[in-house]
Amino acid sequence: MPRKLDESRRLQKRAEQLIPGGVNSPVRAFKAVGCEAPFIVRGQGSHIWDADGNEYIDYVGSWGPLILGHAEPSVVEAILSAAVNGTSFGASTPSEADLAELVIEAFPTVQKVRFVSSGTEATMSAIRLARAFTKRKYVIKFEGCYHGHADSLLVKAGSGIATLGIPGSAGVLEEISQFTIALPFNDTEVLEQAFSKYRHLIACVIVEPVVGNMGCVPATGDYLASLRTITQREKTVLIFDEVMTGFRVAYGGAQELYGIKPDLTTFGKIIGGGLPVGAYGGRSEIMDLVAPLGPMYQAGTLSGNPLAMAAGIAQLKILRDKKSEIYPRLESLSAKLVEGVAAAAKDAGVPLSFQRVGSMFTWFFNPGPVTDWASATKSDVAAFGRFFRKMLDAGIYLPASQFEAAFLSAAHSEEDISKTIDAARAAFRK
Repeated sequence: MPRKLDESRRLQKRAEQLIPGGVNSPVRAFKAVGCEAPFIVRGQGSHIWDADGNEYIDYVGSWGPLILGHAEPSVVEAILSAAVNGTSFGASTPSEADLAELVIEAFPTVQKVRFVSSGTEATMSAIRLARAFTKRKYVIKFEGCYHGHADSLLVKAGSGIATLGIPGSAGVLEEISQFTIALPFNDTEVLEQAFSKYRHLIACVIVEPVVGNMGCVPATGDYLASLRTITQREKTVLIFDEVMTGFRVAYGGAQELYGIKPDLTTFGKIIGGGLPVGAYGGRSEIMDLVAPLGPMYQAGTLSGNPLAMAAGIAQLKILRDKKSEIYPRLESLSAKLVEGVAAAAKDAGVPLSFQRVGSMFTWFFNPGPVTDWASATKSDVAAFGRFFRKMLDAGIYLPASQFEAAFLSAAHSEEDISKTIDAARAAFRK
């Protein structure tokens, strides 16, 4: 049954007078799924509510960081306790080292870490650091991978770029993008060719070990191991962008899951309990080039913000202390959900494939398999849009793009999963 959206519609019209497109991030406009977007006013556990009072089971979770669900009591309490003492100082606080200690404990490849305010800042800074360390110019990224909106990385990106069908971005200079080499994901042969052509010129390779921005697409076979072998041989820095996967696909991220040791790792909002935060870290030998110790400059007034630090400490402590309980449950529920919806599609004769790593997943309206950007783009985005709208009307909140990963939280219940599969079954029948 169609939802009532009168108040959300009013809020959207007001926002459009004040904000470009009425949104502060393009995917929120719901352009790719052909419907009006609800304005969200509250979240609790696995559910969210919009301004019109409609309730949804949420599989976005602020695009991944809310692994414990919305308004987790320990996280909220930590934020409130920190706020009483002040929201920002632009100076060092004890909580920065407390959170750094938790991140380093979970990721053995990270000996030192620097906090920033977003994933974009983290990847941008990591690449600058890799160039400083190697004294080389070129960066390899992969088609369909999104590493934030820094100029040099908006080359054949995924996420909102893919959703809008834009190959890059206006305002990005050719003089900057010429040093970014975009290669197909999961293709070792092409990678070797690139290193042969740009011998001793490649500063770093940056990769989402499980891609989240052309939909969830994991590395196949020994691809990540090959990346590590090639970059070590060529003395090129390997950067794992774990903004989505860090603490999500495993407590120690994708590098724990696959047993690969990158040189640098970038993190996102999951380390701040969903508050604005990011980080980059790695071996001391590399990290000691960052100012004030070294010549690579990077700074931020709100880096290490005490509210984000407090929230992150609270969330990571829960994940650490209950990881033997939380991660197996996430695996089990996610498998039940993803496979249940895929089975409903098969019963209805709907061409559908899926990719899942832990609690991160995508249903592709594509007979599959989806292993890279070229195969992802063969998906039927119109069919996805119809499915999305029917699910939204049934109270199921999914990512508003075929090319975005969905996420399950520890707050989701068996009942949530059953309701979602039932809603999908009904959507496929119509």
